[in-house]
Amino acid sequence: MTRIVGILLCAGGSARMGFDKLTRPIAGKTAIERSMDALVSGGSDALVFTVSETNRAFVESLTCPVPKTVVSGGETRAESVKRALGGAETADIVVIHDAARCMASPALIRRSIESAVRFGSGIAAARAADTTMLLDGETPVPLERDRLICMQTPQTFRFGEIRRAYEGDLSRATDDCSLYLAAGYTPRFVFAEDERANRKLTTADDWLLALTQFARFGTGFDTHRLAPGRRLVLGGVEIPFEQGLLGHSDADVLVHAVIDALLGAAAMGDIGRLFPDTDPAYEGADSMLLLREVVRRLAELGLRPGHVDATIIAERPKLMPYVPQMRARLSEALGVPVGAVSVKATTTEGMNDEGKGLCISASAIATVL
Repeated sequence: MTRIVGILLCAGGSARMGFDKLTRPIAGKTAIERSMDALVSGGSDALVFTVSETNRAFVESLTCPVPKTVVSGGETRAESVKRALGGAETADIVVIHDAARCMASPALIRRSIESAVRFGSGIAAARAADTTMLLDGETPVPLERDRLICMQTPQTFRFGEIRRAYEGDLSRATDDCSLYLAAGYTPRFVFAEDERANRKLTTADDWLLALTQFARFGTGFDTHRLAPGRRLVLGGVEIPFEQGLLGHSDADVLVHAVIDALLGAAAMGDIGRLFPDTDPAYEGADSMLLLREVVRRLAELGLRPGHVDATIIAERPKLMPYVPQMRARLSEALGVPVGAVSVKATTTEGMNDEGKGLCISASAIATVL
């Protein structure tokens, strides 16, 4: 049986980002964790991590679904790989992957392994999409775009072949394929269906792309009866009206719908489970405080709200004059710009319980990053 060992390179710096791009959560999981999951799902039987002193404790604390080895990285990427190969000596195939390429799919990793088993190597690459020129002094020389490819990871090899390649001169090596080629081997390439999705986290734009790819979505809905003698509170804003919403808390249906949307995106249950109406602590509670508590709990999971779009369904009173205040209150509690909060109001043209003035309802959709 072929033994597959993944090498996950985590020893690089993050100077250009201004923060540690490998250990800051992206929609709840770090780049290291996402790359680890992809390697395991793609077929790795064991993992070797190369680490820096700043992230060693983080990597050592990770729960890995396969046996793991942690080694100190070298001064260069090539030296880190060579050290990792020393920890992968039982491998038949090694999958070398940069942790910063956390958007690589398990399917791409699996295809790179299959190629290495058959042909000796399986190197992820992307075809050049832009016109490319080579500067010869001040003179640009057009290159044939159809013949250009850009190296990515994973780069997967038969263990014996890549180990021999790493016995050569490492001083000018920029990736594994270059050394493999210099050792006299012929590389085989695998191309992802969406090659641009396998970008390396290098710039702020790359970070935003990763957030977009891993964003989570949730929906929420709530409805409460209208009753005399109650305050009408929507989106944390008290609205003058002869009736208010009936409920254990302040019955703010808009905030409740937003809370459920956030909880749904994070798979954290629902508002009734977190703040049950059987608990006296929440009697008459300010729903904005409950929303802040949900945001705090999201942060404990490495998550944060991204965007909210909500609709209030009510025949009366007219709500549009209060929408700007609602958006401002929600954005403050969510910790997002006002431009990331949409609140709309609509009627049911006299139909249903909302149209008859029996209740007010609200629905929401939220993204969590």
